[in-house]
Amino acid sequence: MSESLHLVCPHCQAINRLPARRLGEQPNCGQCHRPLFTGHPVELTTATFPQQLARNDIPLVVDFWAPWCGPCKMMAPAFVRAAAQLEPQIRLAKVDTEAEPELGARYNIRSIPTLALFQGGREVARQAGAMGVADIVRWVRASLV
Repeated sequence: MSESLHLVCPHCQAINRLPARRLGEQPNCGQCHRPLFTGHPVELTTATFPQQLARNDIPLVVDFWAPWCGPCKMMAPAFVRAAAQLEPQIRLAKVDTEAEPELGARYNIRSIPTLALFQGGREVARQAGAMGVADIVRWVRASLV
């Protein structure tokens, strides 16, 4: 019998149960029928962050950034390319700390960009500063427990 994973839809926030062996088959949401993985980071808000953090059975990498931050803007294309490489085994997401200051405060974000890796609902690694795509992918893979 195959292990099942819970995956939160990036579009409608529905929780989907999927056999782990089907993860690489470009699964769609059972509720809204849109792709569970798009190859792009998911934009998270204070309302959607808890569901994505607590209910996804795959690791979550969050880029805490702000629109006025030059290094954040420089890293953004690399983060998108990293999402394309790391999905569907890992969900990548972005939090605009300017629009969602309570999330930045809750996770004690002191400099941006900051990447935080969550596994099982807990933060397991953090990295501040802009990185290229190869460095992001290497950091995520090396940091997974």
